Amino acid sequence: MTAISDPSPAVTDFRRALVDALDTVGDATGRELWCALGRGGVLAAHTAGEDPRADRLRALLTELDARYPLGVVLSVCVQVATALPILLHGPASEHVAGVGAAALRGEAMLALAATDSAASGSDLMDLGTTAVLGEDTVVLDGGKRWITNAGTADHLLVLARHRPQRHFTSFLWVLVPADAPGLTVEPADGSMFAGSGVGHLSFDAVTLGRDHLVGAPGRGLATFSRHIATERLAGGLWAGAMCRRVLTDTRRALADKPLHGATAWDNDAVRQRFARCLVESRRIDALCADVCGGSGGLVDSMVLKASVADSLDRVLGECVQLIGADAFGAGGVARLRAEAAMFGVAGGATGAMLAGVADHADDLLGGPR
Repeated sequence: MTAISDPSPAVTDFRRALVDALDTVGDATGRELWCALGRGGVLAAHTAGEDPRADRLRALLTELDARYPLGVVLSVCVQVATALPILLHGPASEHVAGVGAAALRGEAMLALAATDSAASGSDLMDLGTTAVLGEDTVVLDGGKRWITNAGTADHLLVLARHRPQRHFTSFLWVLVPADAPGLTVEPADGSMFAGSGVGHLSFDAVTLGRDHLVGAPGRGLATFSRHIATERLAGGLWAGAMCRRVLTDTRRALADKPLHGATAWDNDAVRQRFARCLVESRRIDALCADVCGGSGGLVDSMVLKASVADSLDRVLGECVQLIGADAFGAGGVARLRAEAAMFGVAGGATGAMLAGVADHADDLLGGPR
C-alpha cells in the first residue's frame, strides 16, 4: 500500500480533482456527493490498482471531514474503503462488472451488508443469513443490522453463508438490487448519523441469478479479510483528520476565551491538557503510517483499530471539557463525540480487536520490525 506521504504530481492532481468535484455540489446528501465524486473521476482515480492508494484515501477523507457531517462522510467511506474494492477486484460476471462501472461513475450507490442479525456484530463466523445455490439461482434468507446506506443504496453487497459448517470457506458475497422482491429495508431508530442511510435489512426468499455472485463461493471471508486492513486504515485516517480539525477549532476557541485576566490558552494546566490531545492525535497518525508501511498487515490494522477508538474518544472528550457549554450547541463537539463512538464498534468492536491482538502477543513482543 502506498505511503501516505507520497508527494507525487499524481496525488496533487487527485486533490485538485477532488476539490473541483466537491465545489460543484457544496452542501450535499450522500447520493449527491457520490455522484459528484464519480462524475469528477475521483472514484476511478482512487480505486485504480489492486488497493486504494493510502495517500489518496487520506486526501479524500480529510476533505470530506472538513466539509460534511459525520453521517454523510460515513456513507462515502464504507463504499470507497471496502464495498468498491470487493466489487471491482476479483472475478466478476458481466452484471457485477456493469454495477461496478456504474458505481465508479457515481451512478450507483453501494451498501456493504456484513453485520448480521443472527450474530454478534464482530462474529462473522456465526452469521445466519443464508444463500442456497441452485444451478442458475441463489436464494437469500436472513437479515442484516446497522448497515450504512441501507436506505439509500441501489445495490447491497451481502455476505451470506452457503454451507452450514462453521468454517472460513462457508461464505460468499451476493450483489442484491435494492428493489429485489423479498427484500425489506427498515430505517434505524434515532437521529444520529444523519445522511448515512443506516438501517436494517431482511431477506425473505430473495431469488437472483448466479450472475449476482461476487467472486467464487467459499471466498467470501477471504475476500473480506483481503480488504479489511484498508477499511481499518480508512477509519484511522478519518479519525486523524477529525482530531486535527477539532483541535484546531479548540485551540482557536481557547485563545479567544478570557481567563484570569489573560486567555485560557495562557493557562499552563489548559495547555497541558491540550498537549495530551496532540499526543493522542499523533499516535493515530503514527499507527496509520505503520499500517501503510505494510510491515505487520492484519495485526497492525487491529492495533490501529483498537487504538483509534480510544485516542479519538480521549481527544473529543477533552475538547468538550475545554470548550465548555458551547460544545453542546448545534454542531458542537459533544454531538460529534457521541457519533464518533461508532469508531469503537463499526468494522469490528474494540474488544474483538484486542482479543486478536492478544493472539499475536509473541510476535508483537518480538521488538521493532
